[in-house]
Amino acid sequence: MPTKRRQHPDPVPARQPSQIADRFFLPAREKVVLGFKVLMLKESKPWDSSMSLKTLIVDDEPIARKILREELELVAEVEVVAEADNGSRALEEIARHQPDLVLLDLQMPVMGALDVFRNLKHGTRLPVIVIVTAYDQFALQAFEAGAIDYLLKPVGHERLAQAVERARRLTPRDAVEKLARLQEIGETVTGPGPRRIVGRVGEEFFLLSADEIYAFQAEGDIVWIITAERKYEATQTLKVLEDRLKTTGFRRIHRNALVNVDHVRKMSALTSQRWLITLGNGREFIASKRQARSVRQILQW
Repeated sequence: MPTKRRQHPDPVPARQPSQIADRFFLPAREKVVLGFKVLMLKESKPWDSSMSLKTLIVDDEPIARKILREELELVAEVEVVAEADNGSRALEEIARHQPDLVLLDLQMPVMGALDVFRNLKHGTRLPVIVIVTAYDQFALQAFEAGAIDYLLKPVGHERLAQAVERARRLTPRDAVEKLARLQEIGETVTGPGPRRIVGRVGEEFFLLSADEIYAFQAEGDIVWIITAERKYEATQTLKVLEDRLKTTGFRRIHRNALVNVDHVRKMSALTSQRWLITLGNGREFIASKRQARSVRQILQW
């Protein structure tokens, strides 16, 4: 008896701009901090299951892309917007289509997946990454690093549907945090790489290298990331950031501040118990004698 072919789902209606905005341009409220009006984003929500998941397929093998496309056509509320055969093309398609989900082959010529991770910097719509590979050890490493899931070739329909469902449950904030961890792992392949910290300005997320950060400063429930020219809102608490950066040059100089000792330009004694620390961008912090001592020890002052 011939096998009954699975039916394709009904076409998904085109999304209206307002639907896209509801998903990625998060509701905001304004708050005045230190005389500046800043945009405070409300907590993001997981993907709305009634909306189509825009998906990019990246693999250097045409047959692998064809199989993934055919299988995705059988998954409800998924729209394949483009394909790419290498990492360089993938970055172009991500910029052009702003997909919600990228199925990314880990090993490709020209530019591989690790280079794709490194070159995704910021935006309102950073995608969720699912690794696709024929090698189990690479998949496990990527999954532990920050990919929300991994698929082993040949990819089965049920397993693919599970990965898509996991992608739906992720919030934009979760996605960018995982991408930051993928970038850290990608950079350690060629040598010790800097930590990646997620910052936010309005509706945009930025992946910042720890090297370019001068300090973190907490003001109430907000933690500011301070760089040479601007401030970003952190997505993690000061304690979490301190733990993540404990092997770097960041040191706590106040209960509300961490500074990067590589950017300390001057230390001046205010009293016998208090020191003024000036950073390379001119920002100043007051530290106790005990807290300033740890900075001086690192700088060998």
